[in-house]
Amino acid sequence: MVNEDVSVTLMPAPRIEPDRMRTEVSNARTTVIHAARAGLNERSIFHEPWWLDIATGGNWKLASVHERGQLIAEMPYTVTRKGIWRLSTLPPLTRTLGPVIPAARGTSDDDWRHCFSATQALVEQLPGCALFHQRFDPHVSDSVGFALLGFEVAVSYTMRIEPGRAEPEVWAGLRPNTRNLIRRAGEQHTVHQIADANLFVSFYDANLTRRNRDNVYGTHVMKQLVDAFISRGSGMVLGAYQADGSLCSAIAVIWDQHTMYYLLSSRKDDAHGGVIGLLLWNAMRNAREKNLTFDFDGISNVGILKFLSGFGGTLVPRLEVTRASADYAAMRGIVHLGRSVSRSVGQRVRRQKRGE
Repeated sequence: MVNEDVSVTLMPAPRIEPDRMRTEVSNARTTVIHAARAGLNERSIFHEPWWLDIATGGNWKLASVHERGQLIAEMPYTVTRKGIWRLSTLPPLTRTLGPVIPAARGTSDDDWRHCFSATQALVEQLPGCALFHQRFDPHVSDSVGFALLGFEVAVSYTMRIEPGRAEPEVWAGLRPNTRNLIRRAGEQHTVHQIADANLFVSFYDANLTRRNRDNVYGTHVMKQLVDAFISRGSGMVLGAYQADGSLCSAIAVIWDQHTMYYLLSSRKDDAHGGVIGLLLWNAMRNAREKNLTFDFDGISNVGILKFLSGFGGTLVPRLEVTRASADYAAMRGIVHLGRSVSRSVGQRVRRQKRGE
């Protein structure tokens, strides 16, 4: 992230009884999923059952809220184990989740009460874990219900380009040095779609191997997801090829009814410095043609912010909620303290070696 997380912890609110509301937790393959598909239209691609089935190996559940027989809210989650700890976090390659709660009819006050009651009903179904953490879709602009129910709320950021602008206007919005890098990369490379998931994932893993790194998402899961979104027409892989026909860089993007997401990228060490930018520009053009928002997926450090800011997007907040048990929070605090001490000692040793 660019800035430190801004956390808000509030006192628990008095219980508000949901009016004529019932809740249930359903397994991924029950009929409630199909009802949700028909009744909720604000779900992102990451909420889709086929995505979650692959990303979690089928190990996910859906908290759902019904009112008068109608599904009015849902929130998927998964539970895994890490040693002695039971954790509920985002699955591999799943950038955001969070609740889907369509607005209620009536006044803004009616909608707020509806949203809080539905949130409370969802939270009651979430599993008891050492750690629960989710990052919400940017369309979720309100997390007061979670804050009032004992969760810590933080803010991270992504960068987005909204649809509805002509291509020359979008191009003019890029920084001059970004445009120049894209032009030069375009003069030396051709861009083609890659229809073979195995080709992309093999290329991705080979580049990691040369850097002595592992695929943190898991090769099998990545291959299944890439194959699924290509076959479903919910995403594509773009490759940049050199004059000799060799692949030197590739990115993967996915989309739903509202947004195209920059999901993955990989490049050879000796690839042209503008080649990822060239691929992103081609993806942005495709998003504009589909009338979709283009989401650059998140900003985890200053370097990424500087790179992505060259594309003329707008910073957009993404809310994150966390609830940790006391023993897990204490353990994590000790680990973070140890790392801070280690970094401090390392910096002092390096300064001494330089004679400072």
